[in-house]
Amino acid sequence: MKRFRMMVAASALLVCDVSWAQAGDGPLGWISGDWYLTVGATGLVAPDFEGGKKYMFSAQPIISLGKAGKEARFVSRNDNISLSLYDNGNIRTGLTGKILFGRDGDDADALRHLDPVRSGGEIGGFAEIYPSDWLRLRGEVRHGIRSHHGIVADLAADAFYDLAPGVRISGGPRASFASSDYFEAFYGVNATESAASGLSEYHPDGGVKSIGLGGAVTWKTTDRVTTSLFGEYARLKGPAAKSSLVRERGSPDQFTIGVSASYRFDFTIP
Repeated sequence: MKRFRMMVAASALLVCDVSWAQAGDGPLGWISGDWYLTVGATGLVAPDFEGGKKYMFSAQPIISLGKAGKEARFVSRNDNISLSLYDNGNIRTGLTGKILFGRDGDDADALRHLDPVRSGGEIGGFAEIYPSDWLRLRGEVRHGIRSHHGIVADLAADAFYDLAPGVRISGGPRASFASSDYFEAFYGVNATESAASGLSEYHPDGGVKSIGLGGAVTWKTTDRVTTSLFGEYARLKGPAAKSSLVRERGSPDQFTIGVSASYRFDFTIP
């Protein structure tokens, strides 16, 4: 049975885009100084589960907390939680993390009688390179915690252009890779699950997860208000596309479209 879901946006739960070495002058040390809190909401239409063929509407709150500092030249909604440790203007590296929400038979009929995927997360590192003033290359490598015990790597290239002051258009290709432990958690079907669900038994290897394209138009309405319209297409490949869950009950073609709006509050901790 389909259900309306409210969930914290995994890509924007907590952002700390400041240098680790940046220190505050107040009595609380690094905590002292200027901070920002961004709140808002995203509404999107996407598959009811990764690999699904039926679509549903989801509302995701945006909550972003960080210390004011040098602003990143470009930020994508696909960027996961990031803590910058090094930034020289053209190269930026640091730590990254992602929240993963649980998945079970209540989320979609196609998932019934399959073992649930527990809520958890992924943690790892990221690197960004700006080959030019209008292009950013970003890569993330993360290890699963609780939801799975595999490794996931995401690559993205985004070209961006300011159509007018405060209005930016961006987009580019994406690719994702994963190890067998990740695919086993989200796409594997063991003998017991096969007998209960009717899906063919499937034990995946590691490899390419998906390739695709994404784009967005972002409008900085005021200094504090930002709105966005975005769209993504991902084509499942390799072990994901070969899964009986996708072949027999889902689709390798994954589309996402949505809008978002957020408001930034600035405050100071002495």
